[in-house]
Amino acid sequence: MKMILIGPPGAGKGTQAKRLIDRLQVPQISTGDMFRAAVGQGSPMGLKAKGYMDKGQLIPDDVVIGVVKERLTKPDCKKGFILDGFPRTIEQAKALDKILDEIGALDHVVVIGVPDDYLVERLTGRRTCKGCNYMHHIKFDPPKKDGVCDKCGGILYQRDDDQEVTIRGRLTTYHGQTSPLIDYYSGKGIVRKIDGTGSMEAVAGSIAKAIGA
Repeated sequence: MKMILIGPPGAGKGTQAKRLIDRLQVPQISTGDMFRAAVGQGSPMGLKAKGYMDKGQLIPDDVVIGVVKERLTKPDCKKGFILDGFPRTIEQAKALDKILDEIGALDHVVVIGVPDDYLVERLTGRRTCKGCNYMHHIKFDPPKKDGVCDKCGGILYQRDDDQEVTIRGRLTTYHGQTSPLIDYYSGKGIVRKIDGTGSMEAVAGSIAKAIGA
């Protein structure tokens, strides 16, 4: 089964991807994983990517697409894969179509939808322990003592990534990038929209039903 998993930051995409990996027995492939593997293996595209990464520059589309193509032709992808973080633009989606012409078309594009205000509440409520990195939530998993980690007694703090301004900025970027992609794949009839506001189990069940797994 070949699929793309799309969801805003904080939608539980990573958790659902892990469940899908276990259920489908196919790899989850993120952009970061692909680059690390390509660079580590010293592949031609990996070395090109490393040159840009070492200079702190954005990696051009042709290099990104080359790394994706290298990764999707690996033996562990023969039964399928879950793409996470790629494609990000219509141009990348069209390039992916050309790669898939050789290895088989996508089956599903799963979009986990969660309202922005719900996500902001979910993410801004997180408090991380400076000692053990355990994460509490002031509403859903409050510590027994305010500001103190239940696990190790360390000090809890709010990460910069969990500040509302940062989160809303990431959501704006997400919507700007993904809306055109959803429209693009909707035209192919393979988009499966999932309500991501329920429990992890409920969302996992909705995904499994939508993809027939």
